[in-house]
Amino acid sequence: MAVQFLIGGNEQTQVHFSAKTANRHGMIAGATGTGKTVTLQILAENFSRIGVPVFLADVKGDLSGLASAGKMNKKIQSRIDTIKIDNFSNHASPVLFWDLFGKKGHPVHTTISEMGPLLLSNLLELNEVQTGILYSAFAIADDNGMLLLDLKDLRSMLNWMGQNAKDLSMEYGNISAASIGAIQRRLMILEQQGAEKLFAEPALQLSDLMITDFSGQGVISIMDVTKLLQKSPRVYASFLIWLLAELYEQLPEVGDAEKPKMVLFFDEAHLLFDRAPRSLIDKIEQVVRLIRSKGVGIYFISQSPLDIPEDIMGQLGTKIQHALRAFTPKEKKTVKLVAETFRENPSLDTRTAITELKTGEALVSVLDDNGAPTPVERALICPPASRIGPLKKAERDEIINRSPLKGRYEQLIDRESAYEILKKRAEQERQLEQQTRQAEAEAKARAKAEKAAARSRSSGRQRQSYAESMTKSVLRSVGSSLGRQIVRGIMKTLLGK
Repeated sequence: MAVQFLIGGNEQTQVHFSAKTANRHGMIAGATGTGKTVTLQILAENFSRIGVPVFLADVKGDLSGLASAGKMNKKIQSRIDTIKIDNFSNHASPVLFWDLFGKKGHPVHTTISEMGPLLLSNLLELNEVQTGILYSAFAIADDNGMLLLDLKDLRSMLNWMGQNAKDLSMEYGNISAASIGAIQRRLMILEQQGAEKLFAEPALQLSDLMITDFSGQGVISIMDVTKLLQKSPRVYASFLIWLLAELYEQLPEVGDAEKPKMVLFFDEAHLLFDRAPRSLIDKIEQVVRLIRSKGVGIYFISQSPLDIPEDIMGQLGTKIQHALRAFTPKEKKTVKLVAETFRENPSLDTRTAITELKTGEALVSVLDDNGAPTPVERALICPPASRIGPLKKAERDEIINRSPLKGRYEQLIDRESAYEILKKRAEQERQLEQQTRQAEAEAKARAKAEKAAARSRSSGRQRQSYAESMTKSVLRSVGSSLGRQIVRGIMKTLLGK
């Protein structure tokens, strides 16, 4: 028997969601204040109830209420009666809280290597030349067995490449100092935006996002991104794309299953595609198309369906459209285009209904068990069983302290990677250079001493030769005088004088 749950309905009909087609992805769209968050909450708690783990990004801080049971009121009871919901009860869902900054949940980390050069270049908003150098940095690190784990690893690698650009250019292409400087400046900006919190170890284990509780319910992982969106929307978008790519790479094929292995909700989905290069959008499209064979469903939440690229939009089976405003010509054109994305219902003017929907009301089209889209229905969305609105800080802290993952990601690990290896290599080169300079200085000192000694010996020989010649001269003089005296004495004797 197919696993189904109720999304909403009206006085004439109900709209049920088939879990078998949940991996065909979906979309929740609508203007601000029309009920998108509550719709997301309904889907998340129903997936959890049937045993499917859920990951969702909480952009406003409202979804923590999933961890607490809701309360009945007249408005909720009226909706239950209109939709004709049987056996409705308020209850909490099992949740894990996550937060990049580690304040409102377990810290979330990945590494530079896992992020990869394509996502990282998009995150840094690099041009084509700078992107090429970034790819070279990853290639050099791989060829030399150096891990790129955090930002200081990448900075060290880029510095080393700049210092050895001439030797590296023959194998890895031209490496200009200007491009390296530009990348380094981008890294500084990224660090100021909080990205150093993202790039660290221990890295997030995807298995920790795909768990069920003791009763078999899927655990809902809620990542608080309120602060992250304020500081760096691109870091948020890059993290979501990385998560999607990692799931695709790591999960095995499952084929057609009765329910998905995991479901992800990406709020503010337009951020994934804003200013993204064509190569990255193509990558996202490829992953979205293929990941359903891994049993993963992806649901994009945005103000307008036109925020999603057309090629990706065409792969979204479930469509829940809340009200859109149509005051300007551009907005009216958007309404017309959105209406055309639904399968027509002869009893409903879709184009008119989009602008008339009340808060908590939506146009809904799902896939049937054969994978065909159902005709669009105008429906009230079911009220959630959990609390509408955020938890208090004390309530959130209590859940975090009881988490089975407490302590697993809080303590950072800094193992040997590119930074440490290059630092050690630089220290060895510095010591070798110092030893070389010392040896050269000693050699010069010896040469100087030998030269001085040689001059000393040469001077001594000169002084000795001068004394000898003086002695000889004196002796010659003495000898000559004495000889002359002897000769004169002999002559006097012979002459009789």
